[in-house]
Amino acid sequence: MKRRLQKKYIILILGYSVALLLIPYVLDYRSKSPHIKDGYQQQKCPDLESTIALWSSTRTGNSTEVEDYRNRSQSRTHIYLHATWRTGSSFLGELFNQHPDVFYLYEPMWIMWQALYPGDAGSLQGAVRDMLNSLFRCDFSVLKLYAGSSNVSTSFIFGWKTNKVICSEPLCKAYKKHEIGLVQGDVCGKCQPRDLKELEKECKKYPVMVIKDVRVLDVAVLVPLMRDPAINLQIVQLFRDPRAVHNSRLKSKLALVKESIQVLRSKKQSDKYKRLLVPSNRVHRAENYVSSAMELICDNWLNDMLLVMNAPPWVKRNYMRLKYENLVLRPVDELQRLYRFSNLTLSKAMEKFVVNMTHGQGYSSDKPFLISSRDAKEAIYAWRERLNVEQVNQVEAYCSEVMRELGYQKRNMDNT
Repeated sequence: MKRRLQKKYIILILGYSVALLLIPYVLDYRSKSPHIKDGYQQQKCPDLESTIALWSSTRTGNSTEVEDYRNRSQSRTHIYLHATWRTGSSFLGELFNQHPDVFYLYEPMWIMWQALYPGDAGSLQGAVRDMLNSLFRCDFSVLKLYAGSSNVSTSFIFGWKTNKVICSEPLCKAYKKHEIGLVQGDVCGKCQPRDLKELEKECKKYPVMVIKDVRVLDVAVLVPLMRDPAINLQIVQLFRDPRAVHNSRLKSKLALVKESIQVLRSKKQSDKYKRLLVPSNRVHRAENYVSSAMELICDNWLNDMLLVMNAPPWVKRNYMRLKYENLVLRPVDELQRLYRFSNLTLSKAMEKFVVNMTHGQGYSSDKPFLISSRDAKEAIYAWRERLNVEQVNQVEAYCSEVMRELGYQKRNMDNT
């Protein structure tokens, strides 16, 4: 009897030991295998290499697929303004906000980032793309996911007090959409909040929809929306001299430190970036985080350039590169090019508006996130007076390849 019990115990112990040995292998296999849910493979956001491979397969694949992209319905235009923080993207967005034929949204993903903090920027890219997918279809119910309530109105939308559609008839009598001019937040703030269904109804009336945000890290994330015939996404990517971006970021460092950390965390597993999450100077921690994020920003820019360079013709036709310096120094010419890409007409009123916005008094503002008329030349070259030699050298070292590709000369080569 004892021997039988001993044998049972030995068999149980052996079985348990084998199970313990197998568990790590099973878990490792599952982590390396594609995740399957409801019969479909869950895809991660594509990286640069996989996206370039996607372009290659499109070029060499079925020619009818390529023809599909060329013959998509052009009844409605969807544009994403792809930029990073402090590049002048709010000004760019305002040029669409003012156009009578455009339904414009300003940084709708801000709500998500606040709700999901401290999630790193990389892990949020899939959710960002899904939100864009819904918004471009005029489905604003996705905002309720991050509001914590089903009773959401227009006042929940980030930047609603300067949104020309929300502040104009028929949603509000404060402004008229066809009249060109900045929306004053204190005036629009008196408008009664409206149900999101009413905003969805207005959204569907406009032939062009534009969304501006800074929370898509790279163009590869947007590839599924470019391939979707129902959206046929077009991308306008805004670039700016990295030194000017860095100068502006430092000026707004307290407002940007939280999102800078989110961006840095997205690369925390990489030895190249791990050091950036450990500030060398604890006294100036906010400045260090904001400065470190510039390295990742320039790397993302470079990846975007390589991706588009290797893209097929239909992608290049739906992509536009825009430099902030060109926009503010040659505003009418660049706005004409921008509107042509967007299937919009340029009126004399808009020409006057863009000229006035780039010929204001001074560059400094107590409210750096407020859109106002600025002196374009001062905005472009302010970094020369505000950044010290060490700061300039640091940015030029981080961003040398990007600067060369975009035509920005290094300080020691600049004779102006």
